Amino acid sequence: MNVAPRFATVSFSAETALMDQVQQISRHQLAKLANLIDHDGYYPLDVMGALGASGALSIHLNRYGGRFDLALAAMNEVTRSCGSTGFLMWCHDVCGLYMEQSGNPALLARLDAHAQGKTFGGTALSNPMKTFAGIESMVFRARKVPGGYRVSGTLPWVSHIAKGQYCGAIAKVEKTDGTTSHEIMFLLDLDDTVDLGACPEFSGMEGTSTWRVQLQDYFVGEDNLIADPAKPFIAKIRSAFVLLQAGMATGLVDGSIDSIREVEPVLGHVNHFLHDRQDQLQAELDELNSRVARLALTPYDDSMDFFIEVLDARAQGAELALRATQSALLHQGARGYLKSAAPQRRIREAHFVAIVTPAIKHLRWEMARLMKEEMPK
Repeated sequence: MNVAPRFATVSFSAETALMDQVQQISRHQLAKLANLIDHDGYYPLDVMGALGASGALSIHLNRYGGRFDLALAAMNEVTRSCGSTGFLMWCHDVCGLYMEQSGNPALLARLDAHAQGKTFGGTALSNPMKTFAGIESMVFRARKVPGGYRVSGTLPWVSHIAKGQYCGAIAKVEKTDGTTSHEIMFLLDLDDTVDLGACPEFSGMEGTSTWRVQLQDYFVGEDNLIADPAKPFIAKIRSAFVLLQAGMATGLVDGSIDSIREVEPVLGHVNHFLHDRQDQLQAELDELNSRVARLALTPYDDSMDFFIEVLDARAQGAELALRATQSALLHQGARGYLKSAAPQRRIREAHFVAIVTPAIKHLRWEMARLMKEEMPK
């Protein structure tokens, strides 16, 4: 087992200042944009830039303190106002994690701009993560050429990207006979050689700048390599990758509890007949937060037992978000069903948390597979 490196300390006053700034951004700047993001697909890079300047997009990185708990707290606060932006934070956070953990000097030189929200990048690891779990086949294919690799293939859904931005990606390296020798992970710079195609309209999460990515003999040089081979790197960062998503789920639950409490003075006399009341949801959220906080102390623990617990906590969060968002709409009644109302939006955002990689079914598949491997033969 590799234990996480000792994290740099962040003072209490710095923690308070960070969360105060994130709260201001979330509850004022972002809250006013939530319907524009949800209904019109506005891509809130202005908000992301403000979050970067506050330190919210960097605090999980070892260079900036290595505080996964604060990164999750910031994502929770943002998701309370807008699930799409909470998801963008996760995309950006894991991309920065890839860059830092790569150890590649060329990528480390780009890390400060990324961490400060001056440049933007996402992640294209949905298909590779499903491939490594035995659910799908790898889409991107690479062949070795002088100075690097040439990559081809098409991914249907990649978020937090645009021309001039970038994302982490993985490709299988094919030998001359068509078999796979290994996989590479690289930073895909979305230059003019990359074709971005529009995706069908989703029921939510339209402001996440999600595109189809098509590569044809795209050159990946050494400066853009994150890992070669990729599998040992994925084993090192997989728990951190999944754990960082917990802030989206807890933010939706927090926001739902807010909505339930909001109508308690006028509807409490009848709402007390409903299941999943605010006190029950709060107790379950407190337990989940305690569990996630403990896991966040060692996010790079690469043991199987730790990864299984991270997967289970991620599933617990998704399932609680589904229950909490539905309960909030039932508690609010017709006012929560208005097109501009947060409760109906959060239901769609919770559905996304339940299906985004790793989806609930993927989480259960992976836990069953890993526990089977642990059983005596």
